[in-house]
Amino acid sequence: MPIVRGAVTFARFKVEGLDKHDNHWIAKNLKAHAFEPIRKSSEDERSQGFVELENRDAVEFATGSVHFGEYSLFSFRVDTLKVPASQLRDELEKWLKTYEAEHTKPASRREKNDARTALKQSLRNKLSPRTKTFDVSWNLKRAELAVWAASRKAVEEVEAALEKAFDVKLVAQAPATAAAALGIAEEALAPTPDLSWPDFQAEVTNARA
Repeated sequence: MPIVRGAVTFARFKVEGLDKHDNHWIAKNLKAHAFEPIRKSSEDERSQGFVELENRDAVEFATGSVHFGEYSLFSFRVDTLKVPASQLRDELEKWLKTYEAEHTKPASRREKNDARTALKQSLRNKLSPRTKTFDVSWNLKRAELAVWAASRKAVEEVEAALEKAFDVKLVAQAPATAAAALGIAEEALAPTPDLSWPDFQAEVTNARA
């Protein structure tokens, strides 16, 4: 839990299209898009959804587990369960050798495909899902939200899930975006001569002239 550990890597957003809502609205939408574990009997290799901040297996979203002062805190969980291709290939090769030794002939295409399916399921049953969680802090009053993740891909996935679950638009609050909202020209964000390398100072001076 990066929020609890005090990590500083996060992406900040402004929430647009947000009408006035209370804490129950947050919990309702979290439950509607809650995480569901992958069933090993299925073909699914990935599952994602929202979970409570302090318990990645909990999806009740009670008031005391989500709301802390002005903030709503929760996590986005992603599970993957995929049999490594190399492992499946090795197991299939072993099966083919055993089959040929017992039947003195190669397995047919259908028998090979059936064996691959059975072996994949057998290996899948022995695997445990790989779990990742990404924390979210949302100040509903100020319409500000942060996704605590270092990976751009992870941030984008959580962003898309939030927009779908809450029917809002998240606008990244990068320095350039914040400056534009304040009416500050992009040129004004360039380094000052005192903070630039000597060979860059002349370029900045000319650009400002």
